[in-house]
Amino acid sequence: MIDTFLKEVIEYVAGKLAENITKILSTKKYVNEFLIAKKIDLTINQTRNILYKLSDSGLVSSIRKKDKKKGWFTYFWKIEALKSLEFLSQALLKQIEQINHQINSRESKQFYICERCNLELAEEKALLYNFICNECGEVFKIKDNSKLLKDLKRNLEKAKNKLSLVNTEIDKEKEKIGKQKFKENKKLSEEKAEETRKKRLANKKLKNKNKNTINKKPKNNKSVKHKKKKIKANKKG
Repeated sequence: MIDTFLKEVIEYVAGKLAENITKILSTKKYVNEFLIAKKIDLTINQTRNILYKLSDSGLVSSIRKKDKKKGWFTYFWKIEALKSLEFLSQALLKQIEQINHQINSRESKQFYICERCNLELAEEKALLYNFICNECGEVFKIKDNSKLLKDLKRNLEKAKNKLSLVNTEIDKEKEKIGKQKFKENKKLSEEKAEETRKKRLANKKLKNKNKNTINKKPKNNKSVKHKKKKIKANKKG
């Protein structure tokens, strides 16, 4: 389901040429732009134009790496699933708002139509022409909005259902990102804890070494005292 939504939003922003780019970019790792161009069978410039359009809308992100031998930079890309889904969600909300506006307009206003010219006008504008078509002179007839209202309400229901599915995918993606961040933070905390443990152990060893050095007594201390006593005895004798 998420792949369908991502493909839809990518095509909506970058056009039909971008339809095959979604699967290539839907990876955890960034993909080389030259590889992308090869896989979608476009030139590197065409591919970059697509990627730049998507990047302007925040749907993809990139990193660049320098070629050590040639010295130039190559860009690597991947799709931003959460931002893409949120973009689609906002587009659906606007669509729902527009359909609601049309429904309210059709239910609250009267419309007239010239069947020959297929020209439709709201009542206030038709009144300006005395309900006579300015193009052919035919009298305007009241427009039956029942079929149009039925279609609008059906489209409204479809848009709402789709929005619900998109929002479900957004929640899943946020949960996935949350778990990933939790793992990253946990790993970072463990690394810091291990580093702190090693520092404490090193400090403890250093303290013990210094303590042993301070408390260490000179070798043969008793024999030195014995020699001093012997010398004094000899002097007295």
